[in-house]
Amino acid sequence: MGLKTKAEYIESLREMNPVVYMFGEKITNVVDNPRIRAGIESTASTYEVAELDEFRDLVITHSPLIDEPVNRFCLPPESIEDLVARVKLNRKLGSWVGTCHQRCTGLDCLSTLSIVTYDVDQKHGTSYNKNFVNFLKYMQKNDLTANAGVTDVKGDRSLGPKAQADEDMYVRVVEKRDDGIVVRGAKVHQTGSLSSHEIIVLPTRAMKPEDKDYAVAFAIPSDAPGLIHVVGRSSLDTRELDGCDTGNMRYSKYCPTLIFNDVFVPWDRVFLCGESEFAVDMVIKFSSFHRQSHGGCKAGKIDCMVGTALTLMDYNGTSKAGHHKQKVIDMIHRAETLYGCCLASSYEGNEQPSGTYFIDTVLANASKIHEGKEMAEATRLMIDVCGGFVADLPSDKDFENPEIGGMLKKYLKAKEGIPVENRIKMFRLAEKLAMESADTISDIHGGGSPEAHRVTIFRESDTKSKIKRAKRLAGIED
Repeated sequence: MGLKTKAEYIESLREMNPVVYMFGEKITNVVDNPRIRAGIESTASTYEVAELDEFRDLVITHSPLIDEPVNRFCLPPESIEDLVARVKLNRKLGSWVGTCHQRCTGLDCLSTLSIVTYDVDQKHGTSYNKNFVNFLKYMQKNDLTANAGVTDVKGDRSLGPKAQADEDMYVRVVEKRDDGIVVRGAKVHQTGSLSSHEIIVLPTRAMKPEDKDYAVAFAIPSDAPGLIHVVGRSSLDTRELDGCDTGNMRYSKYCPTLIFNDVFVPWDRVFLCGESEFAVDMVIKFSSFHRQSHGGCKAGKIDCMVGTALTLMDYNGTSKAGHHKQKVIDMIHRAETLYGCCLASSYEGNEQPSGTYFIDTVLANASKIHEGKEMAEATRLMIDVCGGFVADLPSDKDFENPEIGGMLKKYLKAKEGIPVENRIKMFRLAEKLAMESADTISDIHGGGSPEAHRVTIFRESDTKSKIKRAKRLAGIED
């Protein structure tokens, strides 16, 4: 009970027994598997930094719900200050791990449910908010990590859930019982599901009345019977299993597909079941919160990329090259633009009927569109500054080979006084920052596709007032 240390978090995962497959084999020891452990270490950083002076005041906050200190990743925002703190914390963690720390999605789900379950109850007289509050207390008292199960496999994108040839293309309720529901389907791109204690499932799209079986939200333990994690491939993943050439020596990212093979969910863990008109509210709230989260953590990742570029400029002897400095400046302004948009979305937030605060969706989505384009450009600039060895540096095993290792180190040395081993490590880090596909692709599709971001911006913008002002200036009266 209470705040966990990093060691206690790791031990709590050892006590779980999820069903996991990777590379065609069943994994029985998740915590000690090098590929998965690198991702677990990333999430563990959210517990580790809570004990550091640099982070403590930002990470640890007070929960009026349980009247105890809690990790901020267990607290839906209750003020503008909380919204701002989310962004600041994500940036610090993004620069700390250089990849995805995997815990923001759980908070995005908790924040969404805090708002929408209240609204559903007000209309339908249900008890979803009571269920949620009890679940939130459990999360806070035990300092747990949650994963966001949002993205369905979708099948034929031109058809709705009910119209699919195979009805399991979206997670759905297949049975209602006196003690709960049984669900079937799959969720994909599940960053950090094995680093999490709980899986929170939300709808992935707006639903019509005929789709009511798919309008479902709930939470289950990550080792619930019938739940199967299948770890997806990622660029450089086998290097982690080999224990060499990894680049980021501490952290990584992995993204399983989750198969819900007739999973039972007790009623007290159900937060939506059949109220199809509220599916869209959950989608909008979650995606907007998550796009705000991205602006913080990706600005932090660019901070790592800037540091990598500047270090290799020093090692390569190009620190005084004006065109390299200009490229670094271009990287910095991209990070600050992402960060600024998300801070603005926080400062422009407002209180919802439930008492939870929600961000400005237009500004959050503007940040995400910017991220989808500019993270790729920041990566290009980093590679440009660092040099060609980002792409084709020989293996660590070649450097350790007694026949050729000495010659390689001789010819890969650059600036005098800089150990060649340090230059090699920095090139590896640049490669990891550029090529970690599970993270790079999320810059574009994380929180929804770029088109979804654009649709949200147009839908949520006050276009009528813009038209009215233009007509006023032109002297047109309606």
